[in-house]
Amino acid sequence: MTTLQQALAPSITKAASRQTYYTIRFLADRERVADAYRAYAYFRWVDDTLDASETDAQKRIEFLEQQKYLLEKTYQGVPLQVAATEENMLIELIQQDGEHESGLQVYLGNMMRVMDFDARRRGTLISHFELNEYTRWLASAVTEAMHYFIGHDSFTPHDETRYLAVTAAHITHMLRDTFDDIQVGYYNIPRETLEAGHIQPQETLSRTYQDWVRSRVRLARRYFKAGREYFDRIENPRCRLAGYAYIARFEWLLDTFEREDYFLRPEYKERKSMKTGLRMGLQTLLSLVHLRERQNLASPVVSRSIRKP
Repeated sequence: MTTLQQALAPSITKAASRQTYYTIRFLADRERVADAYRAYAYFRWVDDTLDASETDAQKRIEFLEQQKYLLEKTYQGVPLQVAATEENMLIELIQQDGEHESGLQVYLGNMMRVMDFDARRRGTLISHFELNEYTRWLASAVTEAMHYFIGHDSFTPHDETRYLAVTAAHITHMLRDTFDDIQVGYYNIPRETLEAGHIQPQETLSRTYQDWVRSRVRLARRYFKAGREYFDRIENPRCRLAGYAYIARFEWLLDTFEREDYFLRPEYKERKSMKTGLRMGLQTLLSLVHLRERQNLASPVVSRSIRKP
C-alpha cells in the first residue's frame, strides 16, 4: 500500500497543480516531501468526490462524515480499516505527526471544515460571515501547511498578517472560478449583497456584481501587499520563495480583472500559457530582488546603531 501511495500522491498532485507539485518537489523539507504530496492529494480526492455530478446531497454528506470520523479517530489513536488508498494517505499522515497542535493538524482540521462547508452549501446562498469564515479556514490551513512542510524549524511571524496572502489568493481564486462554481451550485457572492442589489447570483453582468468584484479585487490587492511583507520576514529562504511564487500565481489575475473593468469571464485559459508562466516567474524574481534591496538599505543603519562610540 505504501508503494502505491508513494506513486499515487505525487501523480494526483501533478495532475491537479503543476506549481504545487514542483513547489513540493524542490522546496519542501526533504524528510517531508512524501507527506506533503499525501496532504495535497488526499484533499484533492475529497474535493473531487464531493464535486462529482453523480453524487447526490445525502451521499456527499455521508462521505464527508466518514472522512471527519477518520480524521478524529486516527488522531485519537483508534485503529481503523479503510478501503480507499486515499484514506490510507490520511492515516499515514496523522500517524507520522508527532507534534502537539502541529501545522499539519491545523491544515487537516481546517481543510475538513472547508470541505464540510462546500458539501452543505451547494445550491444555497451564503452570508458575509459564512464567506469570511470559509476563507479564514482555508487561509489558515494552507499557510500552516506551507510552514509545516517548508522550513518547519525556522522562525515565522505570528501576527495579524500571517494569513493575508492566502486570504487574498482565495478571494482571487473564487472570482476566477465564478462561472464554474455557479454551474454546480456554489455561489461565492454573499446573500446580503444580492438582496441589496435585487439580483440573482447568476447575474454576473449587473452593476451590483461588478461593484462586488471591484471591492474584492481591491481587498485582495491590500492583502497581497501585506502578505508579501509577511513573507519578507520569514527566516527560511525556501519558504519565502514559495510564498512569493504563491502570490505571483494569483496576482496577475487581479490585473486581468481590472483591465476588463471587473466583468468576469467563464474561462481564463491564459493562466496555463507560457507567457503567464514567465510573468509569474519574473514577479517572483522581482520580489526577491526588492527584498535584497531593502535588506541592503537597512544594513548600514543596523551597523551604525551597534557601533561603539
